[in-house]
Amino acid sequence: MHAPHLAASRADQPLLASLRAHLRASLDPGAANGQSDPVEARGGVKMAKRMIPRAALAAALIASSAAAAPAPITMSETETAAPALPPILAARERAETENRILAERLDAIIPAIMRAEGIDLWLLVAREYFEEPVVASMLDAESMHARRRTILIFRDPGEGKPIEQLTVSRYGLAGLFSPAWDPAQQPDQWQAAADIVAARDPARIAVNISDLHQFADGMTVSQYERFTAALPAALRQRIVSGENPAIRWLETRTPAEMALYPSIMRIAHALIGEAFSRKVITPGATTAEQVQWWYRDRLLQLGLDAWFHPSIAIQRQGAKGMIEGAEVIQPGDLLWTDFGITYLRLNTDTQHLAYVLKPGETEAPAGLRQGLANSNKVQDILARHFAVGRSGNQALALARAEAVAAGLAPSIYSHPIGLHGHGAGPSIGFWDNQNADPRGSAPIRANTAWSIELTSYAAVPEWGGQRVDFRTEENAFFDGTTMRYIDGRQTSLTLIPSKP
Repeated sequence: MHAPHLAASRADQPLLASLRAHLRASLDPGAANGQSDPVEARGGVKMAKRMIPRAALAAALIASSAAAAPAPITMSETETAAPALPPILAARERAETENRILAERLDAIIPAIMRAEGIDLWLLVAREYFEEPVVASMLDAESMHARRRTILIFRDPGEGKPIEQLTVSRYGLAGLFSPAWDPAQQPDQWQAAADIVAARDPARIAVNISDLHQFADGMTVSQYERFTAALPAALRQRIVSGENPAIRWLETRTPAEMALYPSIMRIAHALIGEAFSRKVITPGATTAEQVQWWYRDRLLQLGLDAWFHPSIAIQRQGAKGMIEGAEVIQPGDLLWTDFGITYLRLNTDTQHLAYVLKPGETEAPAGLRQGLANSNKVQDILARHFAVGRSGNQALALARAEAVAAGLAPSIYSHPIGLHGHGAGPSIGFWDNQNADPRGSAPIRANTAWSIELTSYAAVPEWGGQRVDFRTEENAFFDGTTMRYIDGRQTSLTLIPSKP
């Protein structure tokens, strides 16, 4: 059963149009010079009051990084087995790439989400080493941390005019924000921020306060008290939660990010391919925890980061549950890994399965192969129930009902991914709660990336009917109509020979 396509809501249309226009402009630079300029109309690269013109900044970064950029890997439904490791950029090329994408994100996303959510001014605050998630995602690659106290202000003047992007500090943050504070004129930073807000007289002032979402709860009590104390009383009544713009800023993926994501996923898949091989595992000698630490050492060699400690566990005929730690990997074991990296500010989150062949075996037992096929079926079912405007809870209920009706035993716990591993946006189930949850109440939106994380359970005849857990996790992109895997998905068990 295919889920009916739900049209994008009216509030989503500006963001979708903005991203499409951004993609058109990147493919055909001349289009932006026509009579109808989609970039200029949405307040994009031609920002009048910037220290550095945004178009020139992006062009310079593109030119400087072009020579180092590897050939692109495109999205694919088929995963390459044990793929080669793609080239990894040096630090300077990474920074240039991150800054280029950040500039494009600010241009493409901020005007659209503020107008869709009816926000006139959005004020964000962070302190050094205590950066809230949204501010952290807006710092350029050289800044790395907030300076002392960093206050960012986005203001929509209306009538399609460019969004003001200000920082109440001495610094302009790589030309992305205009400095709007002179301590010699106004020593009190909070009063300076309040004066900027009051001068613009916004009808709705968003600050990041949320009881439900950690991504939108960055305004601390002390900062809120200092800001509101400096703000005129009449404007305090106009403060609203910045929950929706915060979530939408973080969850939305741009064309430039999606051009990079397959290569980032390929790196993760290549490293899993190394881990699940005789290069790393000697059956009868290597322990599960040794493979975990191999991942960490390999990432250090490559200059990459894990966003969580990798997992390796064993399922074995006659043994209950997952075996971890100092257990030695043996022929006949079913191995599971959970592994994720952060690169160019984007995250991966992948779970794969491998079988250690017994002497004389050339393939895994049919029951184990069928178990993975069952989890693939659950993936297909869940993908069919992605629809714009449908909540995560609704997608969970529909997918579970269809999977159970098909005779499968699923557990679904999928989540958004992107600038964070467990990203902003609606959750679709939790491993410990397969019912509706407040964190799954928000709508699924177009141009979002997902970690399709789930399992199905099956009795394996070759293991005496033992119930086995076939966990799988692959990253995908939802364009508003179709869910596509970013670098394919595992459909066959990785095989590890018991002998060289």
